[in-house]
Amino acid sequence: MSKATNDPHKALKRAIWAYFLLILFEGALRKWVLPQLANPLLVVRDPIAIFLIGYSWYKGVLPNSLMMYGMMALTVAAMVTGLTLGHGNLTVAIYGARIFLLHFPLIFIIGSIFTREDVLKMGEATLWITLPMAVLIVLQFYSPQSAFVNRGIGGNEEGAGFSGANGFMRPPATFSFTNGTAQFFGFAGIFCIYHWLKAEKVNKLLLLSASVGILIAIPFSISRTLTFMLGLTVASAFVGVGRNPQYIKKMLITGVILTTLVVLLGNTELLGPAIDAFLTRFTSASEVEGGMQGAFVDRFLGGMYDAVLASPNAPFFGLGIGMGTNAGTQLLTGDSTGFLISEGEWGRLIGEMGLLLGITAILIRTTLAVKIGVKSIKRISKGDILPWMLFASSCVGILQGQWAQPTNLGFNVLMAGLTLAALKPKRTLFRVLKRVEIRSPGSLETGSHLTSLHVH
Repeated sequence: MSKATNDPHKALKRAIWAYFLLILFEGALRKWVLPQLANPLLVVRDPIAIFLIGYSWYKGVLPNSLMMYGMMALTVAAMVTGLTLGHGNLTVAIYGARIFLLHFPLIFIIGSIFTREDVLKMGEATLWITLPMAVLIVLQFYSPQSAFVNRGIGGNEEGAGFSGANGFMRPPATFSFTNGTAQFFGFAGIFCIYHWLKAEKVNKLLLLSASVGILIAIPFSISRTLTFMLGLTVASAFVGVGRNPQYIKKMLITGVILTTLVVLLGNTELLGPAIDAFLTRFTSASEVEGGMQGAFVDRFLGGMYDAVLASPNAPFFGLGIGMGTNAGTQLLTGDSTGFLISEGEWGRLIGEMGLLLGITAILIRTTLAVKIGVKSIKRISKGDILPWMLFASSCVGILQGQWAQPTNLGFNVLMAGLTLAALKPKRTLFRVLKRVEIRSPGSLETGSHLTSLHVH
């Protein structure tokens, strides 16, 4: 009997893949395919999340995680306080609560259901998409905002691009907003660099094309966030190589290949305007935000310190869960262009849930990041750098990623779950047989018992 037939997690794995694909193409559905359903499609991944939680529970494979259940209980309490002491809007409360009730548990479900091999398969699929996605943002970069490729949510002909530099807009690719471009290419960069360093089975032509796509995306995205994410990935790779000298030769070869690609691409007329716009954006933004300190402390750490300092000014039980999201703002005021509470994640959590519940939610996310980080670091010494590279790029998102934004939420949940899955050791037939033999001596006397074994 085939492995696929025996796999008890087959339906759950398919649902995780559907969740992944909808992260990538939810924006395309809302802009180009079904613009008339743009608002309902905002929560298109929620039914899949409900299925994953419900089916996992039904099959008895729902992870028994104290952090998962603690966050869900905390969210229910925040809903009660939000409806009784806060904004009192049920729709807004449900929309805000879904972040932790439906999506946060997926971190643990993905980590439990996926194997390391599944993680690598998803990474390879991402590499196949990378170059076409890069071609798309090039088209968006050079096309007017009224062009079809730049249509906004609901088919808005004003365009989905966001303020860039030198008259060019930041392209959103297939996503609802430009942050998806940075998240996708940052995610692809992890697997691209990993496969250059590690001798895994991957098509070299695919790896080369994906590398070209990522290098093209850096200037055309006009995104400092993408630069920061790729910088973390490269830094994590250096750490892994430092602990495993056998990777040094491959690191040098990778450096030569990528440097050659940069030189070749940099001399093309296609990239000239994009490079100029990227450098202008980088320089002007640094001047406004105070250089690296402003960009990192305020932007990437999300104003954590300021959020805690400002918390005494908020009601003890908060203003109500969901109020700090764009959708919540739209429902409460009719205008989604501003922030009723805070743009930073920590400020939003404390403002919505109050000092006690908000800080508790922050501590749960911090604890999760620390635990994953410690386990990932331990794996480096064993020559396994994949979990560490995934964690290095996802740790900021786990800590303070702006989960009120659907694309950010999807990528952060996915990457955290994949990191947990990558931490699982490879299971071999010998280990499975040994475990069965220990648990039930003599149970392997006949070959019939082997038909129920599932080997990852």
